[in-house]
Amino acid sequence: MLYSRSGNYRLVSEACRAGVMNAIAAVNADPALPIEFVPVERDPGANIDRYASGCADMLDNSSVRHVIGCVTSWSRKEVIPTLERAGGTLWYACPYEGFEANDHVVYMHACPNQQIVPMLAYAVPRFGANGFLLGSNYIWGWETNRVARDLIADAGGKVLGERYLPLGETDVSRLIAEIEATRPDFILNNLIGTSSHAFFRAYAELGRSDPHFRPERCPILSCNLTECELPAIAGFAEGHLSAGPYFHDVEACDGAMPASSLEAAAAACVQTLAQILSIEPDAGWSDLPRIFAGNAFVSSLGKIAIDPQTQHATLPVAIGRIEGEAFHTISLTRAVAPDPYLSRYDRNAVFPRPSLRVVS
Repeated sequence: MLYSRSGNYRLVSEACRAGVMNAIAAVNADPALPIEFVPVERDPGANIDRYASGCADMLDNSSVRHVIGCVTSWSRKEVIPTLERAGGTLWYACPYEGFEANDHVVYMHACPNQQIVPMLAYAVPRFGANGFLLGSNYIWGWETNRVARDLIADAGGKVLGERYLPLGETDVSRLIAEIEATRPDFILNNLIGTSSHAFFRAYAELGRSDPHFRPERCPILSCNLTECELPAIAGFAEGHLSAGPYFHDVEACDGAMPASSLEAAAAACVQTLAQILSIEPDAGWSDLPRIFAGNAFVSSLGKIAIDPQTQHATLPVAIGRIEGEAFHTISLTRAVAPDPYLSRYDRNAVFPRPSLRVVS
């Protein structure tokens, strides 16, 4: 495992780590599986310079060949050269911005066609097509907002503003002032961690003074917000929306289910790897495309396939509405094949427009 247990996105890291540890315990207790996992762990301490070295230490100084870890795309990209040199595989359990495929990475959470595309396809007909885009000043925010600009244009809308904050920045007053002035139909929130939490609190205050900015009229849309962060924004986020492969819907789930999509995806990494190594104990990165081809794996995300060309998972796509410290699932598509480069994106299918009738 390679997860930071401190820093701006500690809640996300801890959720992923919990998913890994719970799945390891279940694998080790399952008499039908002829293997046992012994976790080897490095904590980068939220220091980007320690991800590659921590990964190298595990791959070079232990029998580790499969690493489950990294939260940000920055950290994932930092470890890829180490994986390529040492012949390791990273199992990545967080949503990301797409436009990447590496033979040494298995992408087990949502890529753009499994989060931002369905999120806007759901929101635009209900709220309008004019958006205000927010992001933390790094890869996730830049790239997700770049895709959103194109999608908003395809929907016939306008981007009324696009602003970024340094990672960890909590002064969001300038953002609130611009949003109040431009009056968009929705806010696309690609802020990370404490920045996102501060924005939800400030936006709730704006909604109390101006009904236009209440969630039923101008919601905050997120593609990286899960249950693990809801306690940090409790009382400020009611009614806002998020997209992901899974929500712990209190009306549809029991207590034994994973608490968030991060836990579910991290557990799915362990579960899939256990099924592979039970059959081929020495399987490494070069064997995975052959193993993925034509096979499906039982996991906390349901029965999933993994594309042997891009090594991205086929996943459910859910839209969840925040209710207290939980999500209520309001839209669900059972299995959406990954399209990390949006090569199969069809504007007319996502944002259908009324057909014109010729009158003579």
